[in-house]
Amino acid sequence: MQRQFTATVYIIKHDKVLLIMHPKFYKWIPPGEHLKENETPHQCALRKVFEETGLNIGFYQDEYLQVSHKNAYSIPRPFLCLLEEIPAWNQLPMHQHIYFIFVGYPIKEDLVKDFSYRWFSKEEVLKLKEEEIFPDAKQIIYEMFNPNLSLVEV
Repeated sequence: MQRQFTATVYIIKHDKVLLIMHPKFYKWIPPGEHLKENETPHQCALRKVFEETGLNIGFYQDEYLQVSHKNAYSIPRPFLCLLEEIPAWNQLPMHQHIYFIFVGYPIKEDLVKDFSYRWFSKEEVLKLKEEEIFPDAKQIIYEMFNPNLSLVEV
């Protein structure tokens, strides 16, 4: 089965998460896309967030070990990795997405007006029906707002 790499970012601001209305599925999702050739997951995440929202973001990290050498250095680590079964659609056969999921925060806000997006509280997300949001996105958002989770800005 074919596997494709993707990067996704849940952007948090003042206890709310930014979601975009997906033009094909008509569901609220976080910004994200397939990685381009020679692109790292975090580069893809930064690019796609800027393209879809106009936001420059930083990443929250829960990693405390950093490596910095001339030939090897740390890059932002995903908050979560997810393997998802993607059903066949039109001419595309069934395949899998390997998601590199990041959690970010806005550094500079210039939201683009061309996209349909909205800031949601955890409570608003939990009230969304399955036809409005994918169940995995709902669960990730629920877990992100866990008071025992300590997110560190980098």
